[in-house]
Amino acid sequence: MTLFSVLSLSLLVFLSLPSPSLSEPEICNSEDKIVLLKIKAALNNPYHLASWNPETNCCDWYSVECDEITSRIISLTIFGGNISGQIPAAVGDLPYLQTLVFRKLTNLTGSIPSAITKLKHLRTITLSWTNLSGPVPSFFTELKNLTFLDLSFNDLTGSIPPELAQLTNLAAIHLDRNKLTGTIPESFGTFTGSVPDLYLSHNQLTGPVPKSLGNLDFTRLDLSRNQLSGDLSFIFGSNKTMQIVDFSRNMFEFDLSNVVFPASLISLDLNHNKSLWESACGLCGPIPTGGKLQSFDLTSYFHNRCLCGAPLPAC
Repeated sequence: MTLFSVLSLSLLVFLSLPSPSLSEPEICNSEDKIVLLKIKAALNNPYHLASWNPETNCCDWYSVECDEITSRIISLTIFGGNISGQIPAAVGDLPYLQTLVFRKLTNLTGSIPSAITKLKHLRTITLSWTNLSGPVPSFFTELKNLTFLDLSFNDLTGSIPPELAQLTNLAAIHLDRNKLTGTIPESFGTFTGSVPDLYLSHNQLTGPVPKSLGNLDFTRLDLSRNQLSGDLSFIFGSNKTMQIVDFSRNMFEFDLSNVVFPASLISLDLNHNKSLWESACGLCGPIPTGGKLQSFDLTSYFHNRCLCGAPLPAC
C-alpha cells in the first residue's frame, strides 16, 4: 500500500468518527430556568443580568447558584445593579431557594411580595438598601427555616409585627434604618431557641421597652436613634453574655446604682439620653466594676465631673 493510500484511509476513518458537541451540556433545571427568565423580564431585562441567556446553562449565570447534586437553584443574589421595578412574584416559584438577596438597588420599589412564603427552604432573606415600602409583613412566620432576616435601609412603615417572635431559628433580625412606628412588641421577649441579634435603630419607635426583653440574653442589641423611654437597667446582669449594646439617642433614664455589667460587654453606648455615661451626661458616683467599663478611655466619661474610679481618679 502506498503512502498516499495510508493517509487517505486515515483521513476517512477520522471523518467517520462522531464529532464532539460544541455546546455545553445543560445542567440546570429547565423549570428553574423558565422562572429566572420571567424574573429577568419582570425587571425589564437589565444589563446586570445579561448573562441570563436562554441558550446557556443557567447554573453559570451571574447572581445564581445551583445545588451540585440536584442542579436546582438554591441562591438568588441580585446586588448593586441599575435595576428598576418591583420584586417579581416569580421568585416564589424557585421551590429549592435557600438564599434570597435584593441589595443596594435604589430603584427597587413596591412592597414585599407574599409569594416569598412559598419558599419553604428559605434560610436567608436580605432585602436592604432599596426603596421598598409598605409594612414589615407578618407572613415571614410561615418560613420556619429562616435564620437571617435583613430588611434594613428601606422605607418600610407601620408597626413591628409581634408574630416575628414565632421564628425559633433566627440568628439576627435587621429592621434598622426604616420608618417604623409604635412600640417594640412584648413578644420580642419570648423568643425560643436561639436569641437573635436585634437591630431596630434609626426608626421612630416610641414608649418603654417591654420588661420581657430582660428575660433574654441578647449578644447584640441596638435600639439607638428612636424615641424610646423608661429605665432600661433591667436589660443588664452579671449572668448575661451580651457584647454590643447601643441605646443612644433616645429618651431613656437609667438607674445604674445597682447594675452589674456582664464581663462579656465589649461596647456600651448610652449617649444622648436623659441620663447617660457619655459626654452629654452629668452623672456622679463610682464607675461600676466587674465588666469592661474600665477599658473605655477617658473621653468616654468627659464632662461627668462627679464620676470617679478607674479609668478616672479614685473615689
